[in-house]
This record gives sequence, C-alpha cells and structure tokens, in this order.
Amino acid sequence: MFTEWGVLTIISLIAFYLFVKLFYFKSITIKEQRGNDMMKITLREAELLVRKYQIQLQRTIGNIDIVTEELTKVRGEIKGLKQRNSKYRMESERLNQKIRDLESRIDALL
Repeated sequence: MFTEWGVLTIISLIAFYLFVKLFYFKSITIKEQRGNDMMKITLREAELLVRKYQIQLQRTIGNIDIVTEELTKVRGEIKGLKQRNSKYRMESERLNQKIRDLESRIDALL
C-alpha cells in the first residue's frame, strides 16, 4: 500500500510538473508570437519610411537637376550682361571724349 501510494504520488507530481511546464512554455510561445507580430509591424513601418524618404530623395534629385539647368541659364545671361556692360562703358567713354572735344571747340570759339 505504501508503494502504491508512493508511485501514485510520484506520478501525480510528474503530471503536475509537466502540466506547469506546459503552461509555462505556452506563455513563452505567446510572448514570442506577440514579439514577432510587433517586429513585423515595425518592419512594415520602417519599409514605409524608407519608401517615403526614397520618394523625397528622388524629388530632391529632380529639383537639383532643375536648379542646375536654371543656374546654367543664369550664368549665360550674366555673361551676356557683362559683355553688354563692357560695350556700354566703351561707348560711354567714347561719347564722353567726344563731349570733351566739342566743349574744347566751343571754348576755342568763344
């Protein structure tokens, strides 16, 4: 009778131990699934952010190309303005010399 009671107690303890382990591992599995789900959500959000910044970068690169074209146009216009400015200065100097010559003639006549 004592041996039966001992065997039954050992079997009951083993069953209780396995039952507790079952729920322990089940709770660990549930926590890991939650962690995996959160990781999947985080990865999706990261992918969305990467796509968003990639689109912004492409737009910026496009804008840089536009700015470069505009700068090239402006540089050409500035060169043209410098050339016209130098022509106008030479013309102005020539006209100033002519005015001085005419003033000297007028002074000579008076």
